[in-house]
Amino acid sequence: MSAAKNGALPAACSHIFRQHGFDFAVTMAQAIHAHVGNNECDDDQLAAWTDQSAKSSGFRNQYYAGRTFGILAGQGTKHRLTELGQAIVDPNRLREAKARAFLTVPLYKAIFEKYKSGILPPTSALEREIVALGVSEKQKERARQVFERSAEQAGFSEHGKNRLVMPGVGAGGHRKLSEHKPLGGAGGNGGGPSDALIQALIEKLPPSGPWGADERMNWLKMLIMAFQVAYGTDEEIEVKKKEAAN
Repeated sequence: MSAAKNGALPAACSHIFRQHGFDFAVTMAQAIHAHVGNNECDDDQLAAWTDQSAKSSGFRNQYYAGRTFGILAGQGTKHRLTELGQAIVDPNRLREAKARAFLTVPLYKAIFEKYKSGILPPTSALEREIVALGVSEKQKERARQVFERSAEQAGFSEHGKNRLVMPGVGAGGHRKLSEHKPLGGAGGNGGGPSDALIQALIEKLPPSGPWGADERMNWLKMLIMAFQVAYGTDEEIEVKKKEAAN
């Protein structure tokens, strides 16, 4: 491992924010819930339910967005609702679930943690911040627009578009937003992180293999980003893949 610049967001997940925001992820969840409830569906089914082609890049980006927001899970061409996805489609839990989903995204979590006690910087400065977190220079405007729309849809902009304020979610709601199961299982005597982002990444681990090297790399990069957000950054790190010897 070697030093990384600015704890940049992995490129593999940053492309999602160039294309689709929170609304697309929720639409995916609603389609699955309406047709199969908490059961699994495949690409062809989900594409048909959302009036798209299963082979289109737009469809793929939308369900990737659903997975990045922690709303969808699955392997390959299979898709299902996560616990958070089940909450998203429940009218009684929707407001809390939207807030949790917004903070599951590394880019959005990082911006929220930095500016939650003040106001967001002007447009140009916010776009520079987004670039520093790993989004390409060419896509910074689109990424900012998707971020702002997602923040509004998740309830974080209710006190003005230049502020990020945690939505009120009723009695016990704030406890739920920060309450997570210990990573060590029942009992939790060993402690463990309570940060929503780290917990969400742990839940994204596949139950079994095979799991390609590139996918492992992307997950590790996201985990590093989560550590930097949750615990602060003393010395930034980078994961690199070593080419196999011939």
